[in-house]
Amino acid sequence: MRVIDVFVDELDLTELGFEGMQPELTGRPGYHPASLLKIYIYGYLNRIQSSRRLERETQRNVELIWLTGRLMPDFKTIADFRKDNGKAIRSVCREFIVLCRDLKLFSEAIVAIDGSKFKAVNNRDKNFTDRKLRARMQQLEESIARYMTELDRADREPALVTEARVEHIKEKMQTVKQQMRQIKQIGKQMAQAPDGQISLTDPDARSMATSGRGTGMVGYNVQTAVDAKHHLIVAREVTNEGHDREQLSSMAHQARDAIGKDKLTVLADRGYFKGQQIYDCEQAGIKTLVPKPQTSGNKAAGLFDKADFRYIPAKDEYQCPAGQRAIWRYTRVEDGLTLHKYWSSACPRCPIKSICTIGDYRRIARWEHENVLDAEAPEPHTPGIAETPSDRRAPLRHDQSLDGSDALPDQDDPAREYRNEFAHPCVQPETRDAGCRNRPAHEGNAGLNSLHCRMQNAKQ
Repeated sequence: MRVIDVFVDELDLTELGFEGMQPELTGRPGYHPASLLKIYIYGYLNRIQSSRRLERETQRNVELIWLTGRLMPDFKTIADFRKDNGKAIRSVCREFIVLCRDLKLFSEAIVAIDGSKFKAVNNRDKNFTDRKLRARMQQLEESIARYMTELDRADREPALVTEARVEHIKEKMQTVKQQMRQIKQIGKQMAQAPDGQISLTDPDARSMATSGRGTGMVGYNVQTAVDAKHHLIVAREVTNEGHDREQLSSMAHQARDAIGKDKLTVLADRGYFKGQQIYDCEQAGIKTLVPKPQTSGNKAAGLFDKADFRYIPAKDEYQCPAGQRAIWRYTRVEDGLTLHKYWSSACPRCPIKSICTIGDYRRIARWEHENVLDAEAPEPHTPGIAETPSDRRAPLRHDQSLDGSDALPDQDDPAREYRNEFAHPCVQPETRDAGCRNRPAHEGNAGLNSLHCRMQNAKQ
């Protein structure tokens, strides 16, 4: 609490742009922006987002009572302060980053970038895409067809359908026709939208996929860059793009400017992997550690993957799994990327063609800057970060677990045969030679135990 008190008191709130620094000559005195800013920062640090909850905390929480000097603003005052001073609050965040930089908290220049989905106030039924529009139109057409069928039945057999029911059906048809006109009008607006989406309540919100299959939400994608040592947020950005592929370069540049370093190492998950983004970071002196996603379906189809073809930079050619040369053929631009095409003339006569390609030739595409994606991990090895192979496909992990011990035991230890053998009673030194063949108590064990049993039986 004392840190918040001292930090806010040292800020020049007038220069930062807070409203209400000069009190009005008329009316009752208002709350000083410094007191409201302390309440806001306290709520942020303690995960209290609701202005009504903050109002209650100012009345019962001893920390806030001390921090505000027994001031107890109502929820509307707190909510209006956040709404009216958004730009000034962002300036306070920049001042905090400058303070952390002066305290040398960003000495290692390593940040992790990730995105989070935040739900908007826009309901899913108030968001329209081309697929949703077609489904809704089909549903309305089916409703009209059902009503028309019932009206035809009323004409043929009037005794079976009452007059009140007929009037009710006609009203329903009028409602459905009105909805169809609204849908068509929304379709015209959606055709003019750059991304093909329309949100009626919150125009900036967009439909985004979430981790669950078949689920989604209407919201925003908030990008955050966090210092890897002290877990301090150094940069953030709110976007309405449902994926992270276009955010790596911009967030890395913002993080580097925030911490004031010429060199920066950025960690991100495979959702950020895009060649042009990684190349832009490399040109700016920003080292990126991003796992490469497996997007090709050749492995699942039983065919060789591109990783099975070895590129030879000195000759600008590939060596295929059969040992043949796949030489450069031509260069073309696809989706703004300059791609070089390679293939071997021996493909039609290759004895392993059936597991390499389904066409006459196995063509390999190489981006002109693909050498950046094949770059080795930074040297010297950065403490706390695992080595990354040249193809960037291994996921990143910490070298130590949360308690400070090795996350993965020494695999060269002669006393260990398996990484997790301490969890398996059959692999103690006195029983390792016996294996698990004669241990029926362990038959049917799941997980690592059953896997170990099968490996021991295969060895014997």
